[in-house]
Amino acid sequence: MRHNLTVLGATGTIGVNTLDVVSRHPDKFRVIALTGQNQIDKLAQQCRQFHPRYAVVLDDDKAGALRALLAGGETEVLAGLEALEFVSALPEVDSVMAAIVGAAGLRPALAAARAGKRVLLANKETLVMAGRFFMEAVKEHGATLLPIDSEHNAVFQSMPAGYDGNPSTHGVRRILLTASGGPFRTRELATLKDITPEEAVAHPNWVMGRKISVDSATMMNKGLEVIEARWLFNARPDQIEVVIHPQSIIHSMVEYLDGSVLAQLSNPDMRTPIAHSLAYPERVEAGVNWLDLARIGTLTFENPDLRRFPCLGLAYQALAAGGAAPAILNAANEEVVAAFLDRRIPYLSIAATLDGVLQRLSGQPADSLDDLMAADGLARVAARELIAGADVCRA
Repeated sequence: MRHNLTVLGATGTIGVNTLDVVSRHPDKFRVIALTGQNQIDKLAQQCRQFHPRYAVVLDDDKAGALRALLAGGETEVLAGLEALEFVSALPEVDSVMAAIVGAAGLRPALAAARAGKRVLLANKETLVMAGRFFMEAVKEHGATLLPIDSEHNAVFQSMPAGYDGNPSTHGVRRILLTASGGPFRTRELATLKDITPEEAVAHPNWVMGRKISVDSATMMNKGLEVIEARWLFNARPDQIEVVIHPQSIIHSMVEYLDGSVLAQLSNPDMRTPIAHSLAYPERVEAGVNWLDLARIGTLTFENPDLRRFPCLGLAYQALAAGGAAPAILNAANEEVVAAFLDRRIPYLSIAATLDGVLQRLSGQPADSLDDLMAADGLARVAARELIAGADVCRA
């Protein structure tokens, strides 16, 4: 019997890799719905290959363009946020790959959890913005949550069987999230002010989108993962540490009270955690090259330098502050990274602007999802104002 799947964000890196794994196992997986936003030609091509019942985009104009491309086919094209929620909660769907980048991915991921689906979570913002509410929905509605980020998937695989979200009762001392250090790990500090968008998106190990590549360069990506890990594994901030591992072979580790450290190793290829979660608890071939440790030769580790990576420190600060602070940090980061990629602010202004937004909006309420969405909006406005001020100063 085949496993029915909705892929949210099918045209992005995670979505493409998901469909690559699915294509290797047509006897195991069936695609019910695909969603995308800007790459309409690519989404149409995916629909022709996988024949989903539904394809979803956010706006009507792109829906019209997609309908024209799929004319005469079997796929029904829908538009809007409600349509994303609809295909996330379809009764015939078993699993939802939640891979829409940014805050836009929160509501469909939450819809999948409330429908009791197996949620394959690749959207960081769902837990960063609304970790408490999302985890409550998973528990209340009997959903299954499997992390797709290579780091969190590695932690999941290294946790004891039957882990119930209580580190102390399972002998877990701490979680060690590994980070590559990105393209600027050894760059002279004095030259960071000269970093260009082209340099920031050139990750040494992973093939990713532009926004997440910048987040990796600043280590904001790792900071957001710390916040995610707090909710995924019910760990205190002091139980989650980051260690730089440039080879990206050990994807994360779990240390136990007896001194044991369990780790998950593989080549840096997102198809490994995707295949693990798609087939869980089974294992399937993912198209990934076998790991040759003798060829790699050396695995190295170092502590992150917060002078080089101040965004990591800001993430820990937001987690300690709690409330709406993580949502504010996440929203502001989306705005600031976009400004950097558009060359409206220099690289070093990323962290400085985020710090300014956090200070300006401290103490925002976080008693409901509406509060968090309001904080998200306020953070974007504050970030844009600070960015505009930076533009004026440079002019």
